[in-house]
Formats: sequence, structure tokens, C-alpha cells
Amino acid sequence: SRGPRPHRALAAAMPIAQQRGVFQMSGLGPERIYDISIISKIPVTFARVMFAPQILVAIEQIAGDFKDEIDKLRIIARDAAISAELWLRSKHGTWRFFLVTGTGLIEIDRDGKPLAAGGMPA
Repeated sequence: SRGPRPHRALAAAMPIAQQRGVFQMSGLGPERIYDISIISKIPVTFARVMFAPQILVAIEQIAGDFKDEIDKLRIIARDAAISAELWLRSKHGTWRFFLVTGTGLIEIDRDGKPLAAGGMPA
């Protein structure tokens, strides 16, 4: 299960979101698409924050383990001014961040900039 500590991950995500701009938490519920929206100069970001019991795995495994969440994030219209991201936190406080594209994931840093390793198609 990926859900035992979502409240800790969400609480820990708030300072990260605040560093990127003005943020707002979405409502709770199984129908939600994202947890946090971040308004900054560009882009506006919609992020889903999840607990990941295995965080230091290949991006392909992340894509499989979080397929439902990624599919929901793909519903959000994206362009140069709007992005959708998946933020993962381990029980030890390790974070990984991914930009969700129409065809895959790109690993990014906490500021939303792509890491050198690139991404993978899904």
C-alpha cells in the first residue's frame, strides 16, 4: 500500500511548495486529481503528493507503481504555462519529483527543473 503516511508527506510538501510560489491545498477525497496547486510566474503547477515505500527505484517502476495517479494528472491541460507533477516522499524523508508529460515522466528537482538523467516514455 502507498497510503499509510499521506498526511506526513502532505505536511512535508508545504514548505517545498511555498519555496516555488503561492500554493493552495486541494480538497480531500478519492476523486481529487492533485493535492497542491502552485502559482508562480511560470508555470502554474498542479502536484500530487504521495508516500512511496520504495523510492530509490527505476523511473519505470515509479511509472507502474503510480500509474493511476499519473493518469489522473494527465487530465490536466499542459503547455508552457501549466505543469503537472508527481511528488514522492519516503518514510525517511527522501523526496523525488517527476514532471508528468503526455507520454512519460521526467525526473525534476524540487524547483521543477529537469535532472540531467532525463526521463522515460510511458
